Amino acid sequence: MTEPKSHGRLQVRPSLKPRELMAEPQVAGAWTARIVTLFPEAFPGILGLSLTGKALAQGLWNLQTIPLREHGIGRHRNVDDTPAGGGAGMVIRPDVLDAALRAVGPGLPVIYMSPRGKPLTQARARALAQGPGVTLICGRFEGVDQRVLDAHAIEEISIGDYVLTGGEIAAQVLIDATVRLIPRVLGNQDSLAEESFSIGNRGLLEAPQFTKPALWDGREIPPVLLSGNHAAIAAWRASEAERLTKERRPDLWRAYQDGMDPAKDRQLSGASDQSRSHREHHKDPER
Repeated sequence: MTEPKSHGRLQVRPSLKPRELMAEPQVAGAWTARIVTLFPEAFPGILGLSLTGKALAQGLWNLQTIPLREHGIGRHRNVDDTPAGGGAGMVIRPDVLDAALRAVGPGLPVIYMSPRGKPLTQARARALAQGPGVTLICGRFEGVDQRVLDAHAIEEISIGDYVLTGGEIAAQVLIDATVRLIPRVLGNQDSLAEESFSIGNRGLLEAPQFTKPALWDGREIPPVLLSGNHAAIAAWRASEAERLTKERRPDLWRAYQDGMDPAKDRQLSGASDQSRSHREHHKDPER
């Protein structure tokens, strides 16, 4: 069995076991993302660039990939089989995924990226960032045998009401949304305070942003932003955040009006009751 592949600036831990000497060690105590996937070469992908990539190189977080194929059955390392009851496509076997999860080990919450899961929210990303890390399962084909999801009490999370060919892109979305909330990952942590869905912005959408030149293509920066009056600027941004939220996300606006706490993990995805019902009762391929 091959050890999980890891990335980033890491610290060596002494060991007499040859396999552990060959594997890349991890930064002790850093937030860790473990990815169970048929395509470990997809990582770090975009996560290796910009701020997340720099943070990975600095050891602010760890990334491990667990190749699902290495836990496959038989000479050909089969990971899937035909759906019980008939139907198109293939389903990932429960014994294969169970073996991969046992190789990963306990200690981190396990999440399956799935279109039938609860929507990913800023609150959920914030909660994950405050923990030790996460194990993510990237589905393929028609999804994963339900029994292994039940056996491990696996949480399902969706990044939107659409279907992808696999969960790798969805996993990178969740990791990016979470890692940027880890202290020191962003150069200026104050930038988190007023962005969309943040506590500092009352859970509303962010106000429009502008920069130089002051006049471009006949369009001016709103004069209040050039006034130097910080109280007036703050009031303008608060007003614009309310206006945009009313226009574009009435679900968030209703939650704000009802006094709901945006820091709590509530379903503020904008999905209608009809859409939620569709996710619960209509079978879509997993991602």
